[in-house]
Formats: sequence, structure tokens, C-alpha cells
Amino acid sequence: MPTLSLFTNVPVDAVVASDILKDATKAVAKIVGKPESYVMIVLNGSVPIAFAGTEAPAAYGELMSIGGLGPSVNGRLSSIIAEILQTKLSIDGSRFYIKFHDVQRSFCGFNGSTF
Repeated sequence: MPTLSLFTNVPVDAVVASDILKDATKAVAKIVGKPESYVMIVLNGSVPIAFAGTEAPAAYGELMSIGGLGPSVNGRLSSIIAEILQTKLSIDGSRFYIKFHDVQRSFCGFNGSTF
């Protein structure tokens, strides 16, 4: 159940959003080692964000997963997500933070229950 939530101050049109969702889903599934059918991506554009005192293009992300995360995986994920944001939204990697959460099954709900 890897879930990636992305917030950016850049307006995101439907075509670009669809590309980001597809690219991020594939990347997260591959790197975390979970099926794409388990991956959720949430993309929020036009969110007011100031980074380093400016409102230049920036982004913030959080990735939550039940297992599959760790120092080397997190580094690879950070790199590929930053690359997607740079390519699709022209957000420089130095203007992107991401927080990783490795959570216990009992703290995640699905289908009216917990995992």
C-alpha cells in the first residue's frame, strides 16, 4: 500500500497530472517492490508553498509504505521523484523535500479494516 502524496505550488493541468501519476506509480512500485495495483499517488497542484523565502516552483512529498523502505530505497525514490518533478513541472531537485514513513500494518486502513 505505498502511498505517495505530492504537493506543489505549480499549476498542474490534466495531461501533465496523468503523466506524473503514471510515472510515479511505476517508479514507486518498482523501487519499493510492491505491485502497481497496491500503489496510490495523490497530486495536489497550485498549493501555496514558500521554500527558502521564495514562491518559485517547489514541491513537498510524503511516501508511506508498509515495509519496503530503507536508506538505499529512500535515496532511489527521492532521486526518481525529483527527476519526475523536474521533467514534468520544471521543479529543481533543490526545491523538493520528501518524508518517508514505514508504518505498521495495524496503522493502515483498507476496505473497512486494517491490513
